[in-house]
Amino acid sequence: MSAREAKSTINVDDVQIPVRNLDKVLYPESGTTKGEVIDYLLAIAPVLLPQLAQRPVTRIRFPDGLEGQRFFEKNAPRGTPDWVRTQILPASPGAKDPGKDVTYPFIDSEAGLVWLGGLAALELHTPQWRAGPRGGVKHPDRLVIDLDPGKGMGLADCAAVAHIVAERLEREDLQTFPVTSGSKGMQLYAPLHGGLVNTRDYARKLAHELADANPELITADMSKEERVGKVLLDWSQNHRAKTTITPYSLRARTHIAVAAPRTWDEIGPELTQLTPCEVLQRVTDLGDLAPPTGAD
Repeated sequence: MSAREAKSTINVDDVQIPVRNLDKVLYPESGTTKGEVIDYLLAIAPVLLPQLAQRPVTRIRFPDGLEGQRFFEKNAPRGTPDWVRTQILPASPGAKDPGKDVTYPFIDSEAGLVWLGGLAALELHTPQWRAGPRGGVKHPDRLVIDLDPGKGMGLADCAAVAHIVAERLEREDLQTFPVTSGSKGMQLYAPLHGGLVNTRDYARKLAHELADANPELITADMSKEERVGKVLLDWSQNHRAKTTITPYSLRARTHIAVAAPRTWDEIGPELTQLTPCEVLQRVTDLGDLAPPTGAD
């Protein structure tokens, strides 16, 4: 039975998950309902769950859909089921002033994805590191470069810059895989297997180097004025306190789309963002295009 047909409870692996308002429209333009969001999460689970594994999940929730109020949530909410694993971590790992601790949820099952879908958690964001089984934060297991088009630029420009970045990283034996963000731009991920620890400083140096070499196309400056007519290489998401949209997560945008892993052959002038249906078909046809990360 699909989630759309269920009235109030969804059974996943013998876990009963209460879900309200399955027919509530969360994406008005496409008419996509909460039940259909849950259907997507269940269908994409085999490739989404490995991306969430051992990473604290920050959510952006839209209880009344995209036209209602949104809120950013780190702590596990009141009423979190006891079968959802939680772990207390510093609010800003690695920051000089970490602030209060946060009880993060960790999603490691289809039931957990259904629970998030029932909360209208449309966007799932994760850091570039994993948590240890007994607490603490491990070294980053991936490097990420976020390509954000400034005014007058688009996804095709990000694609051109992506090749420049990838070729530069290859010179240091870092193999990248591209992900269209489901929003305006894209990300490049490079799995790490030990060695590189200070990814933030490394990414910052790389971004400024490439901006100096390609000043007509690339900027590493976050200011809006400097971003006009250029693609920003956002190196800051490698800070331990920052998160990035998780590959295969939905995006909360008017035109429903997904943060979608891509092949390098696709990264060109015709590149577009992908819908949930397109992503599911690609997983069927091509398998998982996002390689696992695993540096301890």
